[in-house]
Amino acid sequence: MLVSIQNQRMYLQKENSAVKTYVISTSSKNPSCQQDSFGTPWGLHEVSDIIGSDQPLGMVFKARHPIGKCYWECDAQMQEGNLITSRILRLRGLQPGLNCGGVSDTFLRYVYIHGTNHEKKLGKPASSGCLQLSNQDVIELADSIKIGTHLIISLLY
Repeated sequence: MLVSIQNQRMYLQKENSAVKTYVISTSSKNPSCQQDSFGTPWGLHEVSDIIGSDQPLGMVFKARHPIGKCYWECDAQMQEGNLITSRILRLRGLQPGLNCGGVSDTFLRYVYIHGTNHEKKLGKPASSGCLQLSNQDVIELADSIKIGTHLIISLLY
């Protein structure tokens, strides 16, 4: 997989050809690999966990566990925030000193690919560092990849 922060797109590739393009949202802050920056980290990553495969579209997760409600069932105040919905693809950085280890560890920052309750914001930076997809797209993606799938997050492409 390849993510273009500049274009707000994710490209699912097989055998060096893009087979699907997803509209995404990356961080509303500048890209960053640093802890507490809330920026989307760049570089080479892998999908380390796929969470929620048994949950319905729109399910909200807290601390990687379903709360038993879909986002439209939550109160207005909760719906204002960026909720983690439908699926979680947890990312692990693979480049020591850039996105792995120390204060620049993607895994320890809990950076995910996940669904969002704000699908209308997709296509422009809107997250708190994660990669957000539509709920349908994140379910499709989770069903089509495996743990260990590589992801390159690019600043320039």
